[in-house]
Amino acid sequence: MASERVGVLGLGYVGLPVALGFARHHATVGFDIDPERVAELRAGRDRTREVDEAELVASGLRVTDQTDDLRGCTLFVVTVPTPVDDNRQPDLRAVLAASRTVGAVMEKGAVVVYESTVYPGVTEELCGPVLAEVSGLELGVDFAVAYSPERINPGDKEHTLERIVKVVSAQTPEALERVAAAYGTFVAAGLHIAPSIQVAETAKVLENTQRDLNIALMNELSLILERLDIPTRDVLAAARTKWNFLPFSPGLVGGHCIGVDPYYLTARAEAVGYHPEVILAGRRTNDGMGRHVARRVAQALGRAGTRLTEARVAVLGLTFKEDVPDLRNSRVPDVIDELRAFGVDPVVCDPLADPTEARHEHGVDLAALDAVHDMDALVLAVPHRAYVGLSTAALARRVRPGGVVFDVKAVLDRDALEGRTYLAL
Repeated sequence: MASERVGVLGLGYVGLPVALGFARHHATVGFDIDPERVAELRAGRDRTREVDEAELVASGLRVTDQTDDLRGCTLFVVTVPTPVDDNRQPDLRAVLAASRTVGAVMEKGAVVVYESTVYPGVTEELCGPVLAEVSGLELGVDFAVAYSPERINPGDKEHTLERIVKVVSAQTPEALERVAAAYGTFVAAGLHIAPSIQVAETAKVLENTQRDLNIALMNELSLILERLDIPTRDVLAAARTKWNFLPFSPGLVGGHCIGVDPYYLTARAEAVGYHPEVILAGRRTNDGMGRHVARRVAQALGRAGTRLTEARVAVLGLTFKEDVPDLRNSRVPDVIDELRAFGVDPVVCDPLADPTEARHEHGVDLAALDAVHDMDALVLAVPHRAYVGLSTAALARRVRPGGVVFDVKAVLDRDALEGRTYLAL
């Protein structure tokens, strides 16, 4: 089969690795609407830290913010964000805008693959008609749509794009053959052929909904055990000795997938007259954990006789997970906002987060770790290697004797706190 000319729209955490994968075997154009992102990639820099920068320089990937550079592509791959709005409803503006961009440049015979997370039906019922309207071509006859859900785990150097089985689906057998052949050139883990696009779309939202619910169960367990004065980490250590116990832990659930995808599934369910209860209950539990952490810190400070308006509190970590710079949908700002509601003005540190983005998106001015000393409380919100690489005693010494250390992910040695109060989920 002839080699495809590939156009990848969106060069973030998902799109850049995908574009580089294709570029090893096909002429590939990477498109992004952000001129700054394009400039840094052309200079061989990747702020997401997801790809090897030497590979980026040597890849031959053509990076552009000019729509006309996509002309002549035969296979388009859309990897733009699909967040939720302030009402927790699917926000499809970016994926529909990308569809209009593709429609303006694609030619007869094109296949358009969507990797962005959507609810079942979006690819064929919303994106396909937009492509047809803008291009003037007939959907399913002159061009075809396909869906292959992204499964990239930011910061994970073991489960990389090439090492994760790729689910592929397409509107026509001919398009499916082309999509499978194109991804098969670089996905060593192999392909799973889904019988329909809607099956593949649903599989994606299910993957993260399942994780969300399992973490919600652990978070609810931690809320119960707090009242019973039983350490959650000790219970989990005991339970994990059973071979079929699922090793989930409590925590703050953010990011562009787990904290978002369940709302895509529930929105679609409600549109067909079914009101989900279990999924939304899990979301409510997880969405409330940041505020819960702040309240526990405030209560501990109050018991110690510290006036909240005078309390010195540090929050270590602002990104949505450890060792990635991604601030999207982080739940750490929930902790900060709740502390501020109590009259506390916390010092916030994160060695990976972009200071300009932190200020713009969350109203947070990042400080250096050197600013954290003589604290009444310290919240280890995100266990970056820069923090857990220090000894627990070294972190504890940044808190005054009798102060509070809240270890959200329970990664510290609680026996090394030297007279500080230890709290964890």
